[in-house]
Amino acid sequence: MSTFAAPDGRTLAYELYGPRDGVPIIAIHGTPGSRQGRFPIGDPYTEVGVCVAQYDRPGYGLSTGQPGRSVADCVADVAALADELGWERFAVTGGSGGGPHSLACAALLADRVTRAVCDVGIAPQDAEGLDFFDGMVEGNVIEFTKAQEGEAEFRGFVEPQIPELLSRLTGDMRDVLGPDYPLSEADREVLARPEFGEELAKDMREAFRQGADGWVDDSLAFVKDWGFSIDSIKIPVKVRYGPDDTLVPAAHGRWLATHVPGAIEELKYGGHLGSADPAVFAAQLRWLAGQE
Repeated sequence: MSTFAAPDGRTLAYELYGPRDGVPIIAIHGTPGSRQGRFPIGDPYTEVGVCVAQYDRPGYGLSTGQPGRSVADCVADVAALADELGWERFAVTGGSGGGPHSLACAALLADRVTRAVCDVGIAPQDAEGLDFFDGMVEGNVIEFTKAQEGEAEFRGFVEPQIPELLSRLTGDMRDVLGPDYPLSEADREVLARPEFGEELAKDMREAFRQGADGWVDDSLAFVKDWGFSIDSIKIPVKVRYGPDDTLVPAAHGRWLATHVPGAIEELKYGGHLGSADPAVFAAQLRWLAGQE
């Protein structure tokens, strides 16, 4: 783990995975999440020859909060991280809540970002022609609705959930998100594997090191203007989504794939988490690295 100071003085923490001289990739974690979310089987990073820098977004892990931030505000942090590492050009990937942030980098940092992946990312809440809540689990419907009502309402809803979620990390990881967030059978199969359950538990504990702030600021950012235009993206982007995803319905991925200019649309295995096969994960790294 390493930390550095962003241009505005905030602390940002990050981890590096893979060889330091590998092809540079910046990974943007989900909501909630942390720098510690890595693929837990083998070492696909070294196999492919990439160096992945994953940082704690503001309010998560060891990174200073940034109240009132927009999705687009992540671009300054990504650029600062790349500068810290001496990377002029790099790829970006973001999963779930990190997906919109990856698209922001594709739109606003096109002079430095080579390729971007949006993996099971949500669409904008005002996306024309999309029923935002259709197929979404009750917990996420309530979350987004509370976020629309403002910080006090949202914080009052999620803060009591954190100790409950943390207590479930020692139980059956297939049910870790609780009854309001039922997962697809494919996702439950992945979490039944000890490697993935243990990795998620470690990631969640770190995500909530500072409490609910990161989660709160993320969700408030998602329900307001993202600060960039998706149709302005001009670099190669891959949009991945799961047909059985209960957290971010497949319709969100289809909408993004249709509206991001030139996007590659990829249907991934199962639900939100995707395949447990390291070869599938390595294939995504190869695409980001420009190897295929």
